Amino acid sequence: MDYAPLIEKRRTRLQELETAIAEPTLFDDRTRAEEIMREHRRTQALLNDWEELCNARRQLAEAREMASSEDEELAEMAALELEELTPRISKLEEEVQYSLLPRDTTEDRDAIVEIRAGTGGDEAALFAGNLLGMYQRYAENRGWRLEILDASPNDIGGFREVTARISGEEVFRFLKYESGVHRVQRVPATETQGRIHTSTATVAVLPEAEEVDVEIRPEDLRIETCRAGGAGGQHVNRTESAVQIFHLPTGIMVRCEDGRSQIKNKETGLRILRARLFEMKQREAQQNYSAQRRALIGSGGREEKIRTYNFPQNRLTDHRIGYTVYNLDIVVSTGALDDIISHMQHAEMQERMEELK
Repeated sequence: MDYAPLIEKRRTRLQELETAIAEPTLFDDRTRAEEIMREHRRTQALLNDWEELCNARRQLAEAREMASSEDEELAEMAALELEELTPRISKLEEEVQYSLLPRDTTEDRDAIVEIRAGTGGDEAALFAGNLLGMYQRYAENRGWRLEILDASPNDIGGFREVTARISGEEVFRFLKYESGVHRVQRVPATETQGRIHTSTATVAVLPEAEEVDVEIRPEDLRIETCRAGGAGGQHVNRTESAVQIFHLPTGIMVRCEDGRSQIKNKETGLRILRARLFEMKQREAQQNYSAQRRALIGSGGREEKIRTYNFPQNRLTDHRIGYTVYNLDIVVSTGALDDIISHMQHAEMQERMEELK
């Protein structure tokens, strides 16, 4: 496919964006300003990738010519260069192709990540904690910020459920594949006979919603306050800082008790509620997607088993694309999710290209 005409359109668009950024009134509308700045960064990154790709292709052509040289030393150097250039060009082509596809408007959003212990009792709660730690380290690797919004820890260091907000550049683009049931197979620390147990935790990744995305009417809410439970010392025992928000039309209930003030917990609860309502709206829109893409990305539902973490075999398998790696310990301990997410993005891109044909 010849990308040159599409690239020229992006060059023209970049000039338009730079003109808009130079306007002194740009930040009078902060939402519009943020959208323009994000689009400018994306467009500039695409053009940089395109320039690098063109240079790499030129170098590849030169290396191929040198590889056929009668000078053995020169031919050997060219062969080494070919080995380096080929995967680099493949990666750049994929990045350019992905950037040129019609963009999901939620990909630039920050994300609300909800993790809940599933079947397996304390072991499931410990696994939920492992997943949170994995996402924390992945966020750090990408220069993102993770903020715990609400948490219900258990007595042995795990979580019955935990909700976090992850903010940064294109968070939802990378984390959207994590929604579903995560299954773990391992020998729990409490197991005395060395038997392998199977437990689960559910993950829901929601694009953070803005007020313009979802209208929440005060009359549709019932807000209750109560004392926070669990650890926290005298503060949580003496003040009614926990907040429960009921959205009457949908039956959605959000409870927040992690903040030290009722006001903070109410703000957090409304943020989570807005994200859940926006997710419902998005899931309805996803009915228009192809069956393959719905199977790949999922609906965000907690009923879909997407991944198995087998610790005895140090194996991690993503069932949606049949991809397996044997460095599970590194993935979980360091947040090394880039390889898995890259394969998910590649599979999604192929499906989207099919849809455009």
